[in-house]
Amino acid sequence: MDDIRQLLLAAFDAEHREHLAAIRAALAEAEAGRPADWNDVFRRAHSLKGAARAVDLPAVEEVAHRLEALFDRVVQGRTGLDRATAGVVDLALDRIEGLVAALPETPEPAAPADAIAALDACLSGAPIPQAEPKPEPKPAPEPAPQDGAVSYLRIASDQVEALSKAVHDLTAVLQGQETIGAAVASLESGARSLRRSADTVQGRTGEMVALARRLREAGDPAGTALDGFVDRVRRLDDELRGVIRGISGLARVQSRSTGAVDGALRRLRDDADRLLLVPAETVFGGYGRMVREIAREAGLAVEVRLQGLDIQVDRGLLQALKDPVLHALRNTISHGAEPPETRRALGKPDALCVTLSVASKGSQLVVTIRDDGRGPDLARIRETGRRQGLVEPGSEPDRDATLDLVFAPGFSTAAAVDRIAGRGMGLSVVAEAARTLRGRATLRPAEPFGAEVTVTVPLSAARQPVLLVEAALRPGEARQTFGLPSGAVAGLLRLTDRDLASVAGEPAARIKQGGRNVVIPLVPLASLLGSGVAPLPLHDGLVRAVLLRCGTSSCALAVDRLLDVRVLLVGPAPPLGGDPVLMSGTVMLADETPALVLDPEGLCVRARAGGLVAASPASGPERRAKRTRTVLVVDDSITTRTLEKSILEAHGYRVFVCVDGQDALDRLRRDGTEVDVVVADVEMPRLDGFGLLRALKADPGLTRLPVILMTSRGDPADIRRGLDLGADAYLTKQKFDQRELLDTIGQLL
Repeated sequence: MDDIRQLLLAAFDAEHREHLAAIRAALAEAEAGRPADWNDVFRRAHSLKGAARAVDLPAVEEVAHRLEALFDRVVQGRTGLDRATAGVVDLALDRIEGLVAALPETPEPAAPADAIAALDACLSGAPIPQAEPKPEPKPAPEPAPQDGAVSYLRIASDQVEALSKAVHDLTAVLQGQETIGAAVASLESGARSLRRSADTVQGRTGEMVALARRLREAGDPAGTALDGFVDRVRRLDDELRGVIRGISGLARVQSRSTGAVDGALRRLRDDADRLLLVPAETVFGGYGRMVREIAREAGLAVEVRLQGLDIQVDRGLLQALKDPVLHALRNTISHGAEPPETRRALGKPDALCVTLSVASKGSQLVVTIRDDGRGPDLARIRETGRRQGLVEPGSEPDRDATLDLVFAPGFSTAAAVDRIAGRGMGLSVVAEAARTLRGRATLRPAEPFGAEVTVTVPLSAARQPVLLVEAALRPGEARQTFGLPSGAVAGLLRLTDRDLASVAGEPAARIKQGGRNVVIPLVPLASLLGSGVAPLPLHDGLVRAVLLRCGTSSCALAVDRLLDVRVLLVGPAPPLGGDPVLMSGTVMLADETPALVLDPEGLCVRARAGGLVAASPASGPERRAKRTRTVLVVDDSITTRTLEKSILEAHGYRVFVCVDGQDALDRLRRDGTEVDVVVADVEMPRLDGFGLLRALKADPGLTRLPVILMTSRGDPADIRRGLDLGADAYLTKQKFDQRELLDTIGQLL
């Protein structure tokens, strides 16, 4: 497990340096008499505390917590930052830097007593004690490089954006090669046509030679002239053959070169886009453990559920939401927790249930933090709003207006300030981040209990995988290019006459799923976007269609051409014209022309309104027939989950992740038909691996699902117990070999 911790610490090392540098820069500005952004400094200290908690460094967390409290007083104007206080801050930053630098020798350091004492004195107004002298650290030897070691390089996001844009610009430039290729092909075709004409002339030269001989024998000088003409025809034929050989060779070289450049450019484009498009797991995956730790320190029982973290989102967008989501999660603990006896009296379980879910809905990214706690206290919120001058005396704002008050800076209904809440910064940070991203944050009561904070931000200026298709909206019109989010695409269809059917007078497609025929509705895209009913587009004897997932329904959209799946920069939908229900954004194609990105849900709703789509949920084998094999990874360690996920995805698997056995069991009972094999840890909270295995084997719908237990518990008794419970394989982490894991999964599938 030491290697796993080093992976986490490598990421923390880069992050903590950034925070320390920003705080020191603010101190320098203040010392020079220039204004400093203390709100940013406060948030930096807060983020540093959360990051230290995520990598299990309580010593750094202790110092960062006190820095956060000190900077909060500076923000509120209750404390000035004189030279002595600035010296204490410098001492604290130095101690944090020293703690992190010494981690290779001291992996579990103690909190620095001098920095803690100095910060406590600043917070209490007591005299600041003298700092303890620290010995000069010896330079650490440069570690030898290790094969397969993971290294981290922190790069500014705008540099990655610039790289991606340059690659896409290069794509547009190189598309000019297609014109050159077409010109060369046309030239080659013309040369071959000329060659055929020359062959016809060459075939008549025998007659001309005979004629020239008769003319010469008759003493006619035209015979000599005709001989010269025949010689010129033969020389022209030889030269033409050489030109044609040259053109054909050039066409072959140009075709091979264009193919090679196109393949290399496609790989480069995909790699550049992949730098910016990551699963939400990479940012939010560790929040379950952090929330449990926060609740544990407060003496509270909490159950955390993370949903939808496998969704691919622009890295910059996720990073912008990182701190706001953590603030909202803290808020659920501080304001939603109730005593166990109160929860029992209301029919709730003893543990507060907190759910973080991430979803993409049309052109919006929706992050929801929900709890089943006490819910918003409207009367108390109004009272606090009046006290802070946010509510006019005598007025009675409605429910939604009252709940929006909690997003005001400094607003808090907490009775006291502690580590979790009380400063009024939590939800205001959420609202500020949402506004910055051109979105909105809302707080609403949850049913039947609790509260729900929803952050909705546009996916504008975020890269998404988009399937590009072409369709002519009316007969005789030129084809237009449209985009469909690839996450909603279940498959691409090429249908012959035998695959077409009719259901209740509407077109349908007969496709094979799970070894049997299934009939699904078939709707021309032109019928949904144009006016009136359009015929099915038939080209080369085939109808090309996109199979869309619409919740529990399926819908096939017939189009003229299926182009490509590309990761593109998706901008907002056009403000004028078009149907807003069907449009979720725009993308810029390689030739600098825009294309509309369509909303799959809107298309399905429009098709249902016309009676064209009927619910047709596919059974388990049917759903697996045309998709990538899916592995469910179950482990409470974010690092283990991340490593296993990256290994499996690199070898072509689709991967879902769950944080413990209960989370996995809930997901499998809901989406079990999408999972082909489970890889589970044994030691997990709530429901361990043995309990998960026992529950799966007792469920008739899941009993045949292959399960691999992979754990640090390598005792023969544990191995025997796991196999006796029905595990298909038992792997130990001490001798973990990714090839063994991949081979085991391959054998089971």
